[in-house]
Amino acid sequence: MMERENMVKSVSRALDIIHLVSLKKGGLGVTEIANQIDINKSSVYRILSTLVQYGYIEQDRETGRYKLGYTFLEISSKLLESIDLRTEAKPFLKKLENETNEVIHLVVYDQGEVVYIEKLDGNETLRMHSKVGKRAPMHCTSVGKAILAHLPSNIVLDILDRKGLPMHTKHTITNKDEFLKELIRVKEKGYALDLEENEYGIRCIAVPIFDHLGKVIAAVSVSGPTIRMTDERLEQLKPQMIEIGKQISARLGYVGK
Repeated sequence: MMERENMVKSVSRALDIIHLVSLKKGGLGVTEIANQIDINKSSVYRILSTLVQYGYIEQDRETGRYKLGYTFLEISSKLLESIDLRTEAKPFLKKLENETNEVIHLVVYDQGEVVYIEKLDGNETLRMHSKVGKRAPMHCTSVGKAILAHLPSNIVLDILDRKGLPMHTKHTITNKDEFLKELIRVKEKGYALDLEENEYGIRCIAVPIFDHLGKVIAAVSVSGPTIRMTDERLEQLKPQMIEIGKQISARLGYVGK
C-alpha cells in the first residue's frame, strides 16, 4: 500500500515538474525546480532523468537547463487529429436549441460553399430547405458570410469570381463592392446576419468557428421566421452566439481572442 502511495506521489511530482518547466521558455535547472516544489534535488534529478528517457523533458546541452520534450508535440498533434467537430460542437448546439427553440445549423466550408453537417430542429415549426449533407451558397447565408469574412482575401475573390453573387431573393447582396464591405462589417462585429437573403420569410444569425491553427473551418447559426427573428431578438442573440462560437473554437484548440 505504502509503495503504491509513493508511486502515485512520484507521478504527482513528475506532473508538477512538467508544469513548472512548461512555464519557463528558457527551461529550469534542478535547483530552481527543487526550490519551487520543495523536494530535494536528488529526487528532482531522478524524476527528470526518467522524463528525459521518455522524451517528455529534454536537457539543453549548453545551459544544462530542462525544457519540455518533443513527445508533447506528438501527443498534442494526435489529440488535435482526433478532435471531431460535430462531437465537440453537439452539446453547445443542443444548449442553443433549448434556449432559442429555433433551428440550429452547423456547417463546414468546402470548395467555395458551405455544407450542413448538423441540424437541430428546435421546438417551433419552420420549413427550411436545409438538411444534413446539403450544400448552400456562401454569399446569401449567414453561415457563409461568417466564414468568408475570415478567409484570406484572395480566396474570397476567387470564390466570388467562380460562384458570382446570384440573386436568391430581392434582399440578396448582388453587388461585389457592397458585399466586400458587408464582410468587413461581419469581421469587425464577430457575427453575420442573413435578412431574408437566401429564403423569403427566414432570418438567421451566425458566428465563425476556428481550429487550433486559427483557421476558420465552420460556422453555427440560429434560423427562424421573420415574425420571431425581429431586430430586437437578433440583438439579444448576438452576445450569446459570439460566446458559443468562442466555446466551440476553444474545444477545437483555438487560443485566439
